Amino acid sequence: MATLTVTERGQVTFRKKVLEHLGIKAGEKIELDLLPDGRGIIRAARPSGKIDDFFGVLAGKTKKVATIEEMNEAAARGWAGKVKMGKK
Repeated sequence: MATLTVTERGQVTFRKKVLEHLGIKAGEKIELDLLPDGRGIIRAARPSGKIDDFFGVLAGKTKKVATIEEMNEAAARGWAGKVKMGKK
């Protein structure tokens, strides 16, 4: 068990050994689930990877509009490993 000290500002510093165990690197986030009995569960915050999080990520990044056929062709090239970079 690791014992941590809370500062006057309410902050806690995790020891390197604890962060390594959780698989957390500098700059990453930690999730804390508070349980009703005064305990908590700590784990590394990982992206959920839901498709809903992806929609709109490129909105407003370009003025080009692709047809369904162009999108299907690009997807097929990508799956075949024949990705073409740049303009046609």
